[in-house]
Amino acid sequence: MTKSARHIVLGIHFSLAVLWFYQGLVPKILVQAPDELRIWALQGVTETNAVILMQLSGCAEIIFGLLFLLFRQSQRLHVLNIAGMLGLSALILWLDPQYFLQAFNPFVMNAAMTALSVIAIVLIQEEKQ
Repeated sequence: MTKSARHIVLGIHFSLAVLWFYQGLVPKILVQAPDELRIWALQGVTETNAVILMQLSGCAEIIFGLLFLLFRQSQRLHVLNIAGMLGLSALILWLDPQYFLQAFNPFVMNAAMTALSVIAIVLIQEEKQ
């Protein structure tokens, strides 16, 4: 892998780490955003349990983000990221498709994070050849 490709992969990992860390910390732990609570409520979870599950999922997202800083050459981590983005998109689409019509919708973030992982996988595979 060229030096510039290594820098691109490093930038992708840093970007994904920041995005996952932020998404875990701010709307799930610090603020407990109403839309996040609503997603749990749509699944039949009580408000008390939704807050707990939201905080746990926030912690999981923070940990997942930190993994991007630790495992800089892991294709599996990117495959998990892609699967997570597709799975979360499918869940939101199934629970309430209206979310995808809003100005700030899950498609924008999920598509961008998926694209970053696809690019990283291509660059990591190039290095292994």
